[in-house]
Amino acid sequence: MKLWDKGYELNEEVERFTVGEDYILDRELVKADVLGNIAHAYMLKKIGILTEDEFGKLKEVLIEILERYKGGDFEIEVEDEDVHTKVENYLTERLGDLGKKIHTARSRNDQVLVDIRLYVKERLLGISEDVIDLCETLLSFARMYEKTPMCGRTHFQKAMPSSLGLWAGAFLESLLDDMELIRVAYELNDQCPLGSAASYGVPIPIDRELTSELLGFSRVQNNVLYANNSRGKMESIAVFALTQIMLDLSKLSNEIIIFSAPEFGYFSLPEEMALGSSIMPQKKNPCELELVRAKASSVMAHLFQITSIIKALPSGYNRDFQETKGPMMRAFDAAQASVRIMNLVMKGIKVDEEKLKGGITPEVFAADKALRLALEGVPFRDAYRKVAAEVESVEAMDPVRSIGERSHIGAPGNLRLELSENRISMWREWARSERNRFEEALKRLMDL
Repeated sequence: MKLWDKGYELNEEVERFTVGEDYILDRELVKADVLGNIAHAYMLKKIGILTEDEFGKLKEVLIEILERYKGGDFEIEVEDEDVHTKVENYLTERLGDLGKKIHTARSRNDQVLVDIRLYVKERLLGISEDVIDLCETLLSFARMYEKTPMCGRTHFQKAMPSSLGLWAGAFLESLLDDMELIRVAYELNDQCPLGSAASYGVPIPIDRELTSELLGFSRVQNNVLYANNSRGKMESIAVFALTQIMLDLSKLSNEIIIFSAPEFGYFSLPEEMALGSSIMPQKKNPCELELVRAKASSVMAHLFQITSIIKALPSGYNRDFQETKGPMMRAFDAAQASVRIMNLVMKGIKVDEEKLKGGITPEVFAADKALRLALEGVPFRDAYRKVAAEVESVEAMDPVRSIGERSHIGAPGNLRLELSENRISMWREWARSERNRFEEALKRLMDL
């Protein structure tokens, strides 16, 4: 029985086309849909539409659905269309007319909205925890190699003395900035759309604040039309945050690939992380890094797909929104898998400190020499030209000493890694607090 069924048969090809991949994607939304149903049913009880006994029966079967789902015994088939239809039909099969009451004062629109908000909330918390883990690994790496010389580059040409600690610390701080975007996405997503119905509310005195609190949201999404208009927008904000993470991981992957090539030899991957070639026996390939680099493009494409779909839709629900769910879920899958892989790589990567030191050749100290002349009173532009005219005669310095001389804030000799350590602690506490708040709210809901 379709939720929209009015007693006529739909063309089979039209039905297959409109269902699309919802019945597959919605297998990820069963838990969220059950929770949303329990909260909605409790609210219907509070306003007198359901009795205490009716609520108890509905909740009992909804928990049964959740248990069957956890046990792998609750499949959504193409004829079910989506999770909402599957759950309501299951309730009706088990409880008869009582099951049909669950949809009172609600639309599939706000059902899917609340399901996606709950899904995105859990996924953002999950990827936050993984990014924080990666940041801790990068912090340890930066500390271990804080004074290890590494040639700094601009235009990918040799430029100035630098350190491996500075290199790792740069990615660390960038990912910590990405956490700011994750937090903003989380807070915007943390609004409950339940009760907006088909974009225009319902002529029944429902309690939207109650359902929002029961589901662990920080607030109600006020305007019911905006609640529906924001579908796709909230997902795109979350995916935008993921793209920033992926841009960092792509850059990190690319540099490890380059610097682990024999011509550099700065890094090498352990055997358990290097795949072989089907024809060349000597090959150990950084395939996971290449895939992270590619997945960054995929996540960016998912963001473009979502924003392109929603960019000019008329207000209110439009079926176009259905096509934003898949790219959003795939973006989360790709980003979270990539973060975890990069954490493994950074924990296992091997560093050849001698090769790194060997990469710092005399000409790298040209700017240092020009700056020393400037300190002696030579105008910098004259010092620059003098050194440029005799760059072949520039003598190498001790690279560790050169690193130490760069002692101003944020330079290789003063990384101030304690700042990143403090930010990691802050973000760890934020993620822990939000997860606890969310899980405690859901526990209270299940205990009703």
